[in-house]
Amino acid sequence: MIQTEPTPNPNSLKFLSENTISEIGTEEFQKAKSKDLTNPFIRELLAFKGVELVLLSKNFLSVKKTDEVSWNDLKPMVISHLNDYFENNKEPILKENNKINTSSNNNDEIVNKILEVLDTKIRPAVARDGGDIKFKSFENGIVKVKLQGSCSGCPSSLMTLKQGVQNLLKHYVKEVNSVEAE
Repeated sequence: MIQTEPTPNPNSLKFLSENTISEIGTEEFQKAKSKDLTNPFIRELLAFKGVELVLLSKNFLSVKKTDEVSWNDLKPMVISHLNDYFENNKEPILKENNKINTSSNNNDEIVNKILEVLDTKIRPAVARDGGDIKFKSFENGIVKVKLQGSCSGCPSSLMTLKQGVQNLLKHYVKEVNSVEAE
């Protein structure tokens, strides 16, 4: 059974499932780059009128839509697409062997502290709102992150970034001076 939850972004909705949607963590897909995708579920979802971005996580997916379509029209289509997938497939939409290699050299002790705070304190809160936060870099006291899913383009994302993420990182990692969105 698929349930929905609103997010702080009125153009984004979170679809929750008891099935595992992604076993590789959180991944974001944009309509503008959909021609390069090989996953048929994601390609078809991005082909729906008004869908501009899809974020898949372990037990939910978030859909960000344009203003041209209403949730009354789009929501049943997304739920039907998800239900149809899980009726015909017993495996997650994103499987371990599909993982995109995003490994980077994170041997730096400060970066490891930043990643730990992001993973334990910040990511769970952002996921509740149907989004994700990805670490990009740390240089000269500045942490660069990318907000994804419901959080990208959300009116309150800058406030979340500055008041929430920046304050937490500065509290737990003394070397952090500020946080910026990439």
